[in-house]
Amino acid sequence: MINRRLFLNYLGISALGLSASACNDRPPESRYNANDIERLARQRSAEAQAAGKGRFGEHRYSGYRGLSRLPWFELDSSGKLVCVDENVPMSIDMHAHLGMSVLFKPELDLQAKTPRVRHLLDCDNTLAACQLDLDIYVNGNFSEQNLDDLESTIIAQGLWGSEITQTHTIANLIEEMNAMRVERAVILPIKLGLPFGDDQTEHWRAEIAQSGESERLDAGFSVHPLDDNCIEQMQHHAKSGLKIMKLHPTVQKFYPDDPSLMKVYEEAQSLGITVFFHGGRAGIEPESSHRYAMPRHYRKALLDFPKVNFILGHGGARDVDAMLALMLAHNNAWLGTHGQGVTKLDEIIEKTKGQRILFGTDWPFYHLGSSLAKTLIVTESPFRRDHRRALLRGNALELLDSL
Repeated sequence: MINRRLFLNYLGISALGLSASACNDRPPESRYNANDIERLARQRSAEAQAAGKGRFGEHRYSGYRGLSRLPWFELDSSGKLVCVDENVPMSIDMHAHLGMSVLFKPELDLQAKTPRVRHLLDCDNTLAACQLDLDIYVNGNFSEQNLDDLESTIIAQGLWGSEITQTHTIANLIEEMNAMRVERAVILPIKLGLPFGDDQTEHWRAEIAQSGESERLDAGFSVHPLDDNCIEQMQHHAKSGLKIMKLHPTVQKFYPDDPSLMKVYEEAQSLGITVFFHGGRAGIEPESSHRYAMPRHYRKALLDFPKVNFILGHGGARDVDAMLALMLAHNNAWLGTHGQGVTKLDEIIEKTKGQRILFGTDWPFYHLGSSLAKTLIVTESPFRRDHRRALLRGNALELLDSL
């Protein structure tokens, strides 16, 4: 039996030893230590105890479709969730992906339409819908069985193909965007460092162009920052018009403040590229990768390259408090909000005054509606309507228009 935790967060193929191998050596204390481990455990415990006890009360629903209990949503005639409130601003999703077919490139038609999307963490399984709690970090809603299913899907994306991944298509994303009042989405590939079949940037961009949806889907790009030719790759992608680069410390196994990364940020500054980091520990990735995503490791990049806009994805995930503090201390840092529960999202809005925070969904891991619902809940007050518009679209437009 292959260990599930070796495959989460797009680590499946590299864990087989076909790309950069996992580092299981003990890191220096400054990189990762007992206090860091305990801090994650405390966050999990405190979040679980506090869920539903904040000023927004309980927000638990039976699957994504259960969000139809909220005033902004309904189920259509086919049972799909739809945002029906035309007063909800059309949003810009700054954090989305498409279905992956890597390594041996199993067949995947990204133009296809299927009856429903089977999200990687599927809360609408017809046999057993999950209980979706909007007041905890999103991946806390999923069972060991859900995570086992995720393992199988991630392995299949590089080897023999997956029925689940077959639903992560452009046509399905556009349909879900239409239903959730999402106007645009930034599509972020991840360069995995595989020996072959590692061309998500090129493949996804070509598929977006073929679909005719380039006005709604903004293609990003990725390089592996430890590749010898990563600078040349950056220059090539920037010359072709791509301006947002995804880097993923826990998947690509690098420290954001490693001296070898400085040339990458320097080139990003020269080319006018925005760097989108996966930020913080999600808690379901391999423990050996946690060391790379500690918020303190991002500080040097923010400090030394003030002309580069850095997006800190997931709000720092389960390290949100430290990542929020880092963002507030650096004017070139933007905070993605995907994954955070309503109480924490409320705190983020309060501390940032709604500035430099970005709406994201991490589709196809989750339904777009799970992120939208949390945003609408915490901005329902009339005093928060400007913040609603800023978070859902205004801040993203400000950033995208500067590129």
